[in-house]
Amino acid sequence: MNEPLETNNAGNMAGLAYLPVSLFGSVMGLCGLALAWRLAAIEFGLPRWVGEVLGYAAAVVFAALVLAYAIKFLKSPNAVRTEFAHPVAANFFATPIISLLLLPAVVAPYALALAKVLWVAGTMAMLGFAWLIVSRWMSVRQQIAHATPAWIVPVVGTLNISIAGVPLNLPGSHAVCVFALAVGLFFAVPLFTLILSRVIFEEPMPQPLQPSLMILVAPFAVGFSAYLNVAGQLDLFAELLFYLAVFMLAVLLPKLVRLRSCSPFHTSWWAVSFPLAAMTLAALKFSIEQPSWLAQAFALAMLAFTTLVILSLGFRTSMGMAQGELRALTL
Repeated sequence: MNEPLETNNAGNMAGLAYLPVSLFGSVMGLCGLALAWRLAAIEFGLPRWVGEVLGYAAAVVFAALVLAYAIKFLKSPNAVRTEFAHPVAANFFATPIISLLLLPAVVAPYALALAKVLWVAGTMAMLGFAWLIVSRWMSVRQQIAHATPAWIVPVVGTLNISIAGVPLNLPGSHAVCVFALAVGLFFAVPLFTLILSRVIFEEPMPQPLQPSLMILVAPFAVGFSAYLNVAGQLDLFAELLFYLAVFMLAVLLPKLVRLRSCSPFHTSWWAVSFPLAAMTLAALKFSIEQPSWLAQAFALAMLAFTTLVILSLGFRTSMGMAQGELRALTL
């Protein structure tokens, strides 16, 4: 699908032509995990430095990916155009935008002004991209086979606007967060139904796309955190969102564990990182709002599991890129 990059610096430079935009999902996962560790440090006395290191890592990875993808755009513009025109891959262009929405929550304690600028830029880009994708869906006939969990990312991703937007408390930000929450929750219902229908009645998705099923947890986990931020309290609707997230996690986690033993590593595995991190953050918030030994045990177990998964993904991806395996890991 992508054209190889012709350059005298063969190897890693050539491999950038195969850099998928979906790899920005790694930044989303690192940001979510950093926020979870910060919250766990406050509530459970866990080491605070872990969350700060993860936050720095998220910022560094984001900067590196922006630079790498900019080089891909300059050297292989056809590859970028092909990726953006693809009915599935195009949805992952929301991942750098969502990263831009989550980074303000990470950098706010150190650079509040920068956090506000990043959030405003990310919010405008997120709402604009969501509009573009919905317009495309309504203008061009779509195929049910293309209705994968990736479709959730560009529109339901508006829920992430409230994650950092509410704490920043900018003028008018509350109305924007409510608007984004409404769009994200409304579109989550038909998209979830459509994707579930495709999974049940159509042929199984290709193995490299199977990890993206974990994205089905995100609308409820992120929706819970976003709603809790906007509403300011844990009510019945927030509880419903949390329990739906727990149920979907229970359904999908065994599939993910089985897939690990029968499918080789692929960069698409990063699709599991943010849903798991979002679920961990939601579990920690729930255990604070409704403290019990079961809620706290679940939250800490999720924190440990998600940390292990993301560190494993980071190690395997770094090794693959260092050995020039990017093309093999993305095709």
